[in-house]
Amino acid sequence: MQLLAVVIEDDASIRRVVRNALRDDFPRVTEASTAEAGVDAVASLRPDLVVLDLGLPDGDGIAVCREIRRWSRVPVLVLSARHADEEKVDLLDAGADDYMTKPFSTAELKARVRALLRRSAVPTKESQSISFGPFVMDFVARTLMRDGEHVHLTRIEWSLLRTLAASAGRTLTHQQLFRAVWAGRRYGDPQQYLRVHVANLRRKIESDSLDPRFIVTEPGVGYRFSTCI
Repeated sequence: MQLLAVVIEDDASIRRVVRNALRDDFPRVTEASTAEAGVDAVASLRPDLVVLDLGLPDGDGIAVCREIRRWSRVPVLVLSARHADEEKVDLLDAGADDYMTKPFSTAELKARVRALLRRSAVPTKESQSISFGPFVMDFVARTLMRDGEHVHLTRIEWSLLRTLAASAGRTLTHQQLFRAVWAGRRYGDPQQYLRVHVANLRRKIESDSLDPRFIVTEPGVGYRFSTCI
């Protein structure tokens, strides 16, 4: 079955760039230049991916994302000329899976899209294990193995890694991670809590904790888990 992407973007030149970048993975690409047309296309076509611009002539892309999230779990990648961290956090909290700021690299766009496709293909039930680099993570046994050897994780480290790995390819905000790992408790500074525990976790799974390959920092926003080497 051929994959289908919907690109919601009012700039025809950017739509063309995105369409060409997606061509290898998405033989079918439908374009929409307005929020209304984009929502209609997603609702009727049920695509495998949505690429969404925030600045649309008839509405804000964040509102489009919220509307899509009411009835679909399709991966949504946002393209935006806005660079403020607060706006990035808002759109991720609205249900976007990832974002890229304009201008963007087509090579990075392809990599982000493929990461989202891998994530969307993974069953949501924790009845499996995943592999990344030399590691195997078993969600049922709650174990992390490196080349057959057990890696000890604290309860917080396991919960943090599980949350990140379950959303591989997706940028999670500090608040999203804090709520998932600390169950909504409101003490302390989420960003500072995460910084300490991410640093500890990186020392256990990264070959170079100062140049991490698996837990990637999205400055001012949060973290993204990558299974790519």
